[in-house]
Amino acid sequence: MQFGAGSSTERVEGRTIIADAVVAKIAGIATREISGVFDVGGGTARVVGALRDRIPGARVNHGQGVAVEVGERQAAIDIGIVAEYGVALHELAAGIRRNVIAAVERMTGLEVTEVNITVYDVVLFDENAGAVESDTRPRVQ
Repeated sequence: MQFGAGSSTERVEGRTIIADAVVAKIAGIATREISGVFDVGGGTARVVGALRDRIPGARVNHGQGVAVEVGERQAAIDIGIVAEYGVALHELAAGIRRNVIAAVERMTGLEVTEVNITVYDVVLFDENAGAVESDTRPRVQ
């Protein structure tokens, strides 16, 4: 009996089912490991994530910004990111692809057929630091 969508492998010993959400989580974590990735997800996903971050005790949704299609033996992955300014975006995308493919294939045994990456925004450190500094006292008085 199979529950929900996902990948299954049937052997004499039994069946292993890997849910789509598991593949999305692995891909999300592998994406965040790459230097130059500021955040994962586009507009709506980032807003929801920011709201969730304000709730005490809320957990990070590692699958945020990641969509997957998982078949019997293969997976296709779509990832949306926000990059740090100054990073070569084509090199960043290549690094994300390598890391995601390696992590998903190693952990699930699925063949990753494609990893599509959409860069939704580029963040300047000044933009990000401004929000943090507004909550602190001025350095000089």
